[in-house]
Amino acid sequence: MKLCQDGYFKGFLFSRVVKHSVIQAGASGEFDAVKDWALQRKNLDTSLKQEEFMVGTPKAKNEQGGFDFFIVSAQITDLNEKLTVFGRVAKGQDVVQDIEEVETDEQYQPKSPIEIMSVTLLQDM
Repeated sequence: MKLCQDGYFKGFLFSRVVKHSVIQAGASGEFDAVKDWALQRKNLDTSLKQEEFMVGTPKAKNEQGGFDFFIVSAQITDLNEKLTVFGRVAKGQDVVQDIEEVETDEQYQPKSPIEIMSVTLLQDM
């Protein structure tokens, strides 16, 4: 929540878009916020499971020292073992679906940049 409140995600670019599946955003590099996230991850409620419009981060460590997260737009059960779910898209599911419609290359990278403009926190999951 602190990363959202601090505006950390503003300006993140979506780097992968797989229609009717998942969209991925992230930032590379060694940021203090990323280091804090890595430490805080251990304290997350891991009972949350992947379902449509959930937001999660890979359980595996990012070797480049960056931070990636995924918004899942469909029920993909095997992701429960691969993602730590920490939120959900409460409003703006239509925006997620619009992002899924952008033109991508063969590696599912958007041909035009798609940037996160803002994040709003709601109290309950």
